Amino acid sequence: MAARMKRDDEAWMGQTPSRSFVPLLALAAAASAAIVLYAIGDWALAAGFAATVVTIAALLAWYRHLYPPILSDRDAVPDWTVARAAADASSMAIAVTDRAGRLVCASDLFGEWFPGYPSPPAVNADASLIEGLTAAARAAWRDGEAKVEAIAHATLRLDVDIARTGRSEDYLLWRFTPVRQPSALDDVHRVLTGEAGRQLGEAGIMAVMIGGEGRIRSANGAFLLRAAGRIDANITGRDFAAHMRVDDKGRLFLAREESGGLPLRLLQVPLRRASQPGGVQNGAQDGPMLLLLIDEPAGGGGTSALSYIETLLSLLPFGLAMADRDGRVLFVNKAFARAAGIKDAETPSYPGDLVVREDQAAVADAVRRFAVGPQMSGDIAVRMREQPEEPIALSLAGVRGLGEAAVLLSLKDNSEESKLKRQVAQATKMQAIGQLAGGVAHDFNNILTAIIGHCDLMLMRHTPGDSDYDDIQQIKSNSNRAAGLTRQLLAFSRQQTLRPQVLQLPDIVADVSNLLKRLLGENVKLDVSHGRNLGAVRADPGQLEQVIVNLAVNARDAMPEGGTLNIQTYGVPANRVREMRQQILPISDYTALRVSDTGLGIPPDILSKIFEPFFTTKELGKGTGLSLSTVYGIVKQSGGYIFAESELGRGASFVIYLPVYAGGDIEQAKPKTPIKRSETWGTGTVLLVEDEDMVRAVAERALTRQGYKVLTASDGEQGLEVLGGSEKIDLLISDVVMPNMDGPSMVAHARRSFPDLPVLFMSGYAEEQLRKSIDIANVAFLPKPFSVNQLAEAARDALASRPAAE
Repeated sequence: MAARMKRDDEAWMGQTPSRSFVPLLALAAAASAAIVLYAIGDWALAAGFAATVVTIAALLAWYRHLYPPILSDRDAVPDWTVARAAADASSMAIAVTDRAGRLVCASDLFGEWFPGYPSPPAVNADASLIEGLTAAARAAWRDGEAKVEAIAHATLRLDVDIARTGRSEDYLLWRFTPVRQPSALDDVHRVLTGEAGRQLGEAGIMAVMIGGEGRIRSANGAFLLRAAGRIDANITGRDFAAHMRVDDKGRLFLAREESGGLPLRLLQVPLRRASQPGGVQNGAQDGPMLLLLIDEPAGGGGTSALSYIETLLSLLPFGLAMADRDGRVLFVNKAFARAAGIKDAETPSYPGDLVVREDQAAVADAVRRFAVGPQMSGDIAVRMREQPEEPIALSLAGVRGLGEAAVLLSLKDNSEESKLKRQVAQATKMQAIGQLAGGVAHDFNNILTAIIGHCDLMLMRHTPGDSDYDDIQQIKSNSNRAAGLTRQLLAFSRQQTLRPQVLQLPDIVADVSNLLKRLLGENVKLDVSHGRNLGAVRADPGQLEQVIVNLAVNARDAMPEGGTLNIQTYGVPANRVREMRQQILPISDYTALRVSDTGLGIPPDILSKIFEPFFTTKELGKGTGLSLSTVYGIVKQSGGYIFAESELGRGASFVIYLPVYAGGDIEQAKPKTPIKRSETWGTGTVLLVEDEDMVRAVAERALTRQGYKVLTASDGEQGLEVLGGSEKIDLLISDVVMPNMDGPSMVAHARRSFPDLPVLFMSGYAEEQLRKSIDIANVAFLPKPFSVNQLAEAARDALASRPAAE
């Protein structure tokens, strides 16, 4: 290839022409003269034309000698030595591959990370990684660039950027960049250069962070001022030892202060390398360190120096404590006490006293290992005695030169984080329980519909005084009580049917006050107070009354010896919500309802479970465990939030926040008064689609007794077949949830052929939830369980809503 390039250069760069060039030129001139002579017959003109041809050829040869042509981009060969030098100058591992996938250039760092210089994407034996890089390469050929983030290779995590490059864009440029992991060194740097570093300086403590090579990485202002003379001095990267001196007695001084300075006491805290998270490091002296320097007090002695260190630790925002070689606790700062759950004015004797019994031996052994031998640092997972269900990391570091102090312990205060985790877990659990409760209630409603319906049919054949009449009535009464329980389950799962109105909370409290006085009894006093300028809320008034009654009855049961029930309403503007810093409550304007008592209170271990369905602290047979779960469901379905607060012996408070209604029409919505019709007899053909046999049977009998001709189907597909038959259908009654084809899908198909067909949906789920998911106009809704009379009335009203025939 080199020989071919050399020959091309000689030809194009105008080197000495070959010997055959002159005869060829003469022959061309003679031929041209002969042609002219033959055509014109003039010898002088032919000779002049031949001379012109010779002159032009000579000029072209001379021009090519002066201005040789440049090779085309396609014929140019890249100078990979320049590309390789540029790649080595960067901090990335760089490789270049051609169209055939061959490696044509790579940096030295690429060879270090990937021995043998493999051609990307085969840089790793991991098949999934190779597949991912291959797909990214195809994308780069197609789109011009691609990226793969955080691939794992040995101990590295790399981001890979791929770009199409070259004059003809026939190469791929691969750039492998290490992902920078967060490090404890960054945290220490922020502390030293921030407010905490300034406070350390005011306390007379100089703090420096050095690398394993002994060079300064960061320092607080106190060290900069004394070691360099200026608080804004830049000494990063300088040798720490160059700023220190040691006298003949082995005492440590700042070099700048010469003989007038005070001796210093040095505390070394090893910092764990980011590449070895969570592990104990042997030989930590070779790694980064935090150095703390304090003036040696008069007379020396580790005990006096320890008081300086305690002052230092009390200023730091980290939870820190110190222990001696025997494992006894010498000092605990406030952040450590808060994280460990230590009460005021109490200091544990040993670190093991803070953890559960099973972890005490491990903590004691770790303290002994860190107190002797080389300085080390590391973490162990422990369970604190105050919070045994949540393991946390206890960091330990061996320290020297502080007299009795031998081990530094660190504990992160994650109480807020743990509280948030518990709230999220509780919300997730409540959501799962709500879905389960809603499904159970839906299935139970089908059973109750059949029971209540058959009771109604039997009561039509019996009159009061018959031997079976009272028994049937008792069965129906108990079924209605069971239906009430299912409504509570649906309320908890936020799937019940609500009739929201724009209203004022004080009006609801006033309406229910008389009932509360009878429920509370004579030994419980009711105290009601209202705030001013309360915003209107949008909710179901009947359900809000249920909320207040349930909370009041629970409060009464918590005050067996009597007490006071306080009901308070007040406004909570958005700026006050912002000041509350509540993680769950969005910032907005609310109207709050507080129901509090002076009873026994709720234990902390029970407080997180009170809204769960079927959870009750009452004795067997005296509570269903659905009272507070119903309250929770109604509040959440109304768009509000509820919080419980309690202290043992001082009662409990439930605070409900309902968002202020921001609609255009603030006036109360007047409910439509239904037209009362006692006549439920009807005519026409009804198509009944229901997958539950027992519900379909009782509904068919009930409609037949009212005069309708009833056709039945067990799912949507069968219903469409009946609709397509010869029989004209006047009314379609259908369940919502069915196998194969559900009710809404069937109605959507039916409306294409019968746009005016009246439809009545019956379901155990909430009407609001169904209407959000069912995009069908002009349909009626009948909630389960329903009686025979309710079904007849719903069918009559649905038929009456048909548009009049033109």
